[in-house]
Amino acid sequence: MTRVLAIPLKRADKRLVGYLTRAEMDAILGVPDRKTWGGQRDYMLLLTFYNSGARVSEITSLQRSQVRLGATSFLQLHGKGRKEREVPLWPKTARTLKLWLDASPASPDSPAFPSARGTPLSRDGVNYILQETVREAAKTCPTLASKRVSPHVLRHTTAMHLLQAGVDITVIALWLGHERPETTHIYVEADLKTKEQALQNVAPAGKRLPPIPPRRRVTGLPRHPLIMPSRPTIKPVPACRSPNSLGVIRYSALRF
Repeated sequence: MTRVLAIPLKRADKRLVGYLTRAEMDAILGVPDRKTWGGQRDYMLLLTFYNSGARVSEITSLQRSQVRLGATSFLQLHGKGRKEREVPLWPKTARTLKLWLDASPASPDSPAFPSARGTPLSRDGVNYILQETVREAAKTCPTLASKRVSPHVLRHTTAMHLLQAGVDITVIALWLGHERPETTHIYVEADLKTKEQALQNVAPAGKRLPPIPPRRRVTGLPRHPLIMPSRPTIKPVPACRSPNSLGVIRYSALRF
């Protein structure tokens, strides 16, 4: 048995994670007809996927009681290994979720996104809704036609957009419910913009780097008192096509 376990695994090519751009995500969210019950549900389903970065199983099992709306709106998700986590909602998501839940009153333990029969959506049902929406969105956003979009790609999209917005990788790991932060490093490897920014900080060949200022001799206490921040400082989020922007888990309300 020991000799069998000692056999090395076969090497295989490692593909980068696939994700959608902001324009592609906007095109998908613009497809559902929100004048109908089904269109409202599909829009809320996809928007909640994008906001939370949740797994399919977490969304299909989401109950109305797990949607907490108030001064701080968030979802209570039950992930792998019966682990629970709270994911904040953008103000836009919270408003539309409230309208959706108020329009169809039901018991707290009923599904947040039911089927036409009132039962929880299946994994295949969620994938069917997404595929039909992507097929329609590809008419206005041609780049979607060459991409394989699955519910898990929406999860990758959330992580990549948070990373591009300057959110710390450890916060993204908590956001997605990763047990180890190392699992989240795949998004750093796939993000070309982060690599381009790192390349800009490196001097090209033949060009000298600016000299490093000499250290000041430390004698006694520092001249100015050290003040620890009361909460983590978040980098400003760059403007995008939408009038609002992404934020950070529980430290500040998300805006979209």
